[in-house]
Amino acid sequence: METCRERGVRDARVLSITQISRSLGAFDTVIMLGNNFGLFGIRRRARWLLRRLAGMTAPHRAHHRRDEGPYATDNPDHTRQRGRMGGQIRLRVRYKSHIGAWMDYLFVSKTEMGEILDGTGWRAARHIESGGSAYIAVLEKSAT
Repeated sequence: METCRERGVRDARVLSITQISRSLGAFDTVIMLGNNFGLFGIRRRARWLLRRLAGMTAPHRAHHRRDEGPYATDNPDHTRQRGRMGGQIRLRVRYKSHIGAWMDYLFVSKTEMGEILDGTGWRAARHIESGGSAYIAVLEKSAT
């Protein structure tokens, strides 16, 4: 937050993605850098959060980068298990003596992203290839 203020941001907040709501106001653009689409965790929560974001944003774009890595492997540990999507993993982050809580993280293919976006108020306007299985998706508000 201190870095944001040093760069002129007047209203910076640290909160969970599930705490985003209309009470924060309206946004022109949502930018999800890196693999932040994965923070949606599971398909159902992704759809719920995307609908919320659609209701809070102007008709502009949200940019984000994805990686299809789970599908470009022969490793049997990377296959679908227990009814999960192929790119859905469970992880926790460790740094030195700090250990975070377990969380779901979601990697999706372009096709799966399209299925998740359907009916949420968003559509993939285009995909930009970035080498290998990685890609950038430019999402726009859909007409419906």
